[in-house]
This record gives sequence, C-alpha cells and structure tokens, in this order.
Amino acid sequence: MGAERTRFLGLDPSLRATGWGLIDVTGNHFTHAGHGVVRPPAKGGLAVRLQVLYSALTEIIAEFAPDQAAAEETFVNVNGKSTLALGQARGVVILAPAMSGIPVFEYSANLVKKSVVGYGHADKTQVATMVGHILPGVDLAGGDAADALAVAICHANHAHVRQFQGVA
Repeated sequence: MGAERTRFLGLDPSLRATGWGLIDVTGNHFTHAGHGVVRPPAKGGLAVRLQVLYSALTEIIAEFAPDQAAAEETFVNVNGKSTLALGQARGVVILAPAMSGIPVFEYSANLVKKSVVGYGHADKTQVATMVGHILPGVDLAGGDAADALAVAICHANHAHVRQFQGVA
C-alpha cells in the first residue's frame, strides 16, 4: 500500500494581493497543485475588498479541496493603519479555510524563509528560487504566489515532523 497524498494550501495574506499556493505531498515527495494571487479591487470600501478576498478563497478551496491550510503571520510595521488593514485581510484568509472545516496553522515569515531557504532573512527572490527548486517547472513570476507556496512547503515539513512525533 502506497503513501497517502495530503494537499496543503499556503496563504500569504494581503489586502492588495493575497498569494495562494497548493502542494500535494506523498511521503517525502512534493508536487505543485496550483497557485495564484487574489487581487481585490483597489477602489471600493474595505468591506467590499474583504468580501472579494473571502469569496475568491472560498472558490479556490472548493475547487482544490485542500486537507490543511497555513498562513503567514502578520508582520507588524511602523504604520498602524497598514498593520490593522493587513490584520483584517489575514482574518479573512484564516476564516475562509476554517469555515470549510480545514485545519489552519500559522507560521512567522522568518520560520517560512528558514524552512525553505535555510535563512530566516532571505529576500523574495531567494524564496522564489528555492520554491522553484523544490517544485521544478513552476512559473513563479509573482512573489506573492511564491511566498504562499513557501508557506505550504513550510507547513508540510512541520506537519510531517508533528506526525512523526505523534503530535496532532
């Protein structure tokens, strides 16, 4: 009997461009299952932008049926208004899979980078390059989707360790 496939959804939250990436993991083999970016309209109120983000993620979840999801934690910056807006987008990003009954995990940006690149302060180009090595043949023109795939890869690695240790 072969190893069972698990599908992981990685999410890189943003109110402007939320990256999403899906990988299938069978044993220790990672396969690209899809990726993209959700871009809510720049014009329109916050509620409309959050609704567009939620609806798009709900459609992605329905189409690809991930088993688990992971999101990058919010990076707190100097601008409080920007941090609050990012937090609201992140709430929607976490809510969409949770409402579909999918377990959601969270990882710091530094841990994601360290898990994928080996260095917690890697830049977006380094992350995209390593994601491309882990998932050969994937076109990663946009940094947001590459970051989301990195979150999925990070979570897959940590989920494997938890499973090995017998931790849920």
